[in-house]
Amino acid sequence: MKITLLMIGKTVNAQLIKLQDEYHNRLKHYTPFDVVVIPELKNTKNISEVEQKEKESDLLFKHFETCDEVYLLDEHGKEFSSVGFSTFISKKQITLNKRMVFVVGGPYGFAQKVHQRANGLISLSKMTFSHQMVRVIFLEQLYRAMTIIKGEPYHHQ
Repeated sequence: MKITLLMIGKTVNAQLIKLQDEYHNRLKHYTPFDVVVIPELKNTKNISEVEQKEKESDLLFKHFETCDEVYLLDEHGKEFSSVGFSTFISKKQITLNKRMVFVVGGPYGFAQKVHQRANGLISLSKMTFSHQMVRVIFLEQLYRAMTIIKGEPYHHQ
């Protein structure tokens, strides 16, 4: 199983970029993994939130493959403990022969058609984080899940 993190807009904070790169490099030792960044839309001040979400969804769909299992990182999604998330990933590794795609949307979330395409929603917390912070938090949790699956000492009960 290959895992992809698909994101709208690049991270601009140098410290967050460094953390993202750190976890990205760590994850490569556990599973085929890549990060795809879709450039954010230009001139969004002249379009509505709905139109922006629709345009972003068109960009997202260009990166989805028919057989992908897609999970949106969304505040209304299912919450996991770290161990629960590792169990979720472990089951997918056993049962899934296709790509698993986690998606961080734009500032207004996802258009309805992206929700309809998704296999599920995952929430990282009841708290709200910036889109740039979500990326680091997700990468760390995915790395933590991999170390739990392998029985490595990174996670403490």
